[in-house]
Amino acid sequence: MTPDRLQARIRDWYRANARTLPWRRPPGDGAVTPDPYRVWLSEVMLQQTTVVHAAPYYETFLRRWPNVTALADAEDAEVMAAWAGLGYYARARNLLACARAVRDLCAGRFPDTEAALLRLPGVGPYTAAAVAAIAFDRPANVVDGNVERVMSRLFAVETPLPAARAELRDLAAGLVDAAAPGDWAQALMDLGATICRPRAPRCDLCPAAEACAARASGAPEAWPRKTARGARPDRAGVAFVLRQGGRIAVVRRPPRGLLGGMLGLPGTAWTAGGPGTAEIAAAAPADLDWREVGSVDHVFTHFRLTLRVLMADGDAPALEWLAEGSLGDLPSVFLKAARRALGMSAAG
Repeated sequence: MTPDRLQARIRDWYRANARTLPWRRPPGDGAVTPDPYRVWLSEVMLQQTTVVHAAPYYETFLRRWPNVTALADAEDAEVMAAWAGLGYYARARNLLACARAVRDLCAGRFPDTEAALLRLPGVGPYTAAAVAAIAFDRPANVVDGNVERVMSRLFAVETPLPAARAELRDLAAGLVDAAAPGDWAQALMDLGATICRPRAPRCDLCPAAEACAARASGAPEAWPRKTARGARPDRAGVAFVLRQGGRIAVVRRPPRGLLGGMLGLPGTAWTAGGPGTAEIAAAAPADLDWREVGSVDHVFTHFRLTLRVLMADGDAPALEWLAEGSLGDLPSVFLKAARRALGMSAAG
């Protein structure tokens, strides 16, 4: 199948089957100009998560900060709290840095070229290409995990991921549709998300089936090839839940590093061997009668964490306080620990 014919089939499929998403214009609708802010916001949120999970956060952000200037003017703590639950919190810090650069350096308007977008803080090659193509119809090569999977199967690429990424980008670049780059980028992403799925690909419905080398092999799920992952290391720590009058004590984490800038529970460092008795005592936010109420497990990208949860009632004047009804402002790992403590307290 020629590249032109393959493009035509995928375009026709997309026009008939495009997902309805809150940040997307209908395919082929040149009368509707996408809002670059909405495109950028959605692309940042969708990194490392799913459409279903990201959509409610996207709607919340738009209600609170309907344009890039409103987001740029927001307090860091407000944005970090609204981001809680999306994970990979460095993205929220980059989101604010980019919004403020657009406000301060670009008069509140996103640049309309891939090269200019790349100069914004926190904007990497994927996001720059996605915004350039989807918001401005520039012929950019937009390659996410879905597109990587489509390319690896179309061409039966034997190099395993992640080493294959440059090769997959080159293959995708050779198919970019210069006539409608925004629709083309989203067509490939939709194809990977709904048809060329990681498991049980729906080859019988795929517009590219005739051209797909992986399908011809009889085992399309064998692609993309992947390098075996090493086991995640284990770490352990202690979290303190200090309760007083319907509130719990919290701390603001350092601006850099894991969960940087977020609210969290006081606690020890997270180490391979876990904290010793002296370290736990030194990390306690107050000299109180701490009682153990269980533990929680949480999986991060690069390690697994077990947190012992200690609880007490009392005061610690140097800490911030969070109403128990606002626990959702905490990152997931601390939310688990707080709920474990408050659940055990209620049961007792």
